[in-house]
Amino acid sequence: MSADTKAVPDSITAAARAGLYGTPAADVLARPADAIQFSPLMPGASELEAQREATLASMTMLAPPGTLERRYTMALALRAVKPGGAIAAAAPKDHGGTRLRKELQAFGCTVEDVARRHHRIVTGVRPANLTGIEDALRDGAPRIVEGLGLWSQPGVFSWDRIDAGTALLLEHLPSLSGRGADFGCGIGILAAAVLSSKKVERITLIDIDRRAVACAQHNIDDARATFHWADLRDPLPELTELDFVVMNAPFHDAGHEDRGLPHHFVRRAAEALRKGGVCWLTANRHLPYEAVMKPLFRHVELKIEAAGYKIYEMRK
Repeated sequence: MSADTKAVPDSITAAARAGLYGTPAADVLARPADAIQFSPLMPGASELEAQREATLASMTMLAPPGTLERRYTMALALRAVKPGGAIAAAAPKDHGGTRLRKELQAFGCTVEDVARRHHRIVTGVRPANLTGIEDALRDGAPRIVEGLGLWSQPGVFSWDRIDAGTALLLEHLPSLSGRGADFGCGIGILAAAVLSSKKVERITLIDIDRRAVACAQHNIDDARATFHWADLRDPLPELTELDFVVMNAPFHDAGHEDRGLPHHFVRRAAEALRKGGVCWLTANRHLPYEAVMKPLFRHVELKIEAAGYKIYEMRK
């Protein structure tokens, strides 16, 4: 499913329903029936930032791993739940789980916690008076990152710096032309470089992270750019006969390494490109891309290998 970020479903009128953030495993937390699904990483899910205060009966959530992102998300969740409404949050022990109890207590909650399936599960109720959520909301909000000069947000991939794989691709990316796409666009760093060529007619920026796409829209003010919140594991029939694709393909899904994920990106590039079209890819050195690339592309060339990454040029 794909959607423009301006068309994110509006859930602010859905009062007294349960909320569900992310996808906690069923053997960790029971998922409430008929819950409103929230997540910036699930295209089509509702936006927790848009939920009015005290309009949800409860919230069940898989808390994010990063501290700023986690506190921001839990503050949004507590704000959305009615006073006295139940809140249940879980996180792997080594990805924030051991901090959940203290973080919720700091917001004014009285909670209990248990261990299950390598997670910590914290349960409690939303108090009448919350404390400290303004700081958490400020610290986790989108902002222009000092030193980067671009809009970003905690939780977005490499949110406060240019990651090494992208930096290496930027050093070797040639001037492109025609119609193309940036797969897994992040906050728009690669796409901005591509758009420096006047020969580029159009570029479509696609990312599974709604926050990244929203930041990219702030960072790129160019009529040639269009933006989509979408999962590249799903078919994208509207993208065909492209002249180029650029990507720094991810290999983590929900914090866990998924070696099959970049293979989906390579296949989507092959499907989207015209005959003779080119894909420029930055890849982690330890991941085996070649076996997937070679059957799909007429020409595959390793351009450089450095700093733990490989840069490939692939032609249909």
